[in-house]
Amino acid sequence: MKRDLPELEPFFSYLRYERGSSENTVNAYYSDLRGWFSFCADRDIPPSPPLPERISEYLALLSKRGRSRSSIQRSAATIRSWMRFLATEGVSGGSPDLLRLPSRERKLPRILTEGEVDRLLDACEGDDPISLRDRAIIEIGYGCGLRAGEIASLELPDVAIDSGSIRLRGKGSRERIVPLVGKVKSRVERYLALGRDRLGGAPSGRFFLSRNGRPLRREDVWRVIQRRGRDAGISGSRLYPHILRHSFATHLLRRGMDLRTLQELLGHSSIMTTEKYTHFDVELRDVYDRSHPRA
Repeated sequence: MKRDLPELEPFFSYLRYERGSSENTVNAYYSDLRGWFSFCADRDIPPSPPLPERISEYLALLSKRGRSRSSIQRSAATIRSWMRFLATEGVSGGSPDLLRLPSRERKLPRILTEGEVDRLLDACEGDDPISLRDRAIIEIGYGCGLRAGEIASLELPDVAIDSGSIRLRGKGSRERIVPLVGKVKSRVERYLALGRDRLGGAPSGRFFLSRNGRPLRREDVWRVIQRRGRDAGISGSRLYPHILRHSFATHLLRRGMDLRTLQELLGHSSIMTTEKYTHFDVELRDVYDRSHPRA
């Protein structure tokens, strides 16, 4: 499908390579957002960032035009997903959590079992630099709950082996620190000591590099996880970078981590976003060290 809204391409890239969305799904998102952009153009209002009150007007218009309930639900969910993406990119605007969607059955995020995580990690065993890198990527994705874009954009100074922490700097001057401990720290340190400098190419400040020494992109992280998933015998449709983040959150909650600590680890601005993992409410490093299965 030919698209005429280039400002949405970063969002579509996120859907493909971080959320594992198919091209049909991306096209459906484009169709929904194109309707929103057309609505805004007719009223001479900026489409981005979308404000909840304007979105409510748009959804009401769709209803007047006879759109089905499921179609309106999908349009609302698409716009809210885009709002959340903009928020992670540092674009200020209305909170996606303030947008009330038409009621529908709530789906829980798909996750891996702890056994599947072990198989995925075992598929990266080896002393060659690519195996060391891939193991470190998956360890960080699952062990620290990082997004694919955060993994790809890590710089060398962001990973502090001595203090056992990773600094994540988002747009809009937002920053969070996540612990780097236990088995995760060991594998990241091993990649840094024995793998990274064996990858070719010009000098780079990025932490994760390709076999040619260039910085990894978000889609490269997706390909690493897909490839290692095939090696581990895990269905490709279930494997995308965000599933490691979902699994990280769910496994921690099952082991007793409280929602506020999990919110801080995940970098959610609102506890409502974190609550999608659970509806029960049960100092950061101590709780993490005690709770995470790979700590």
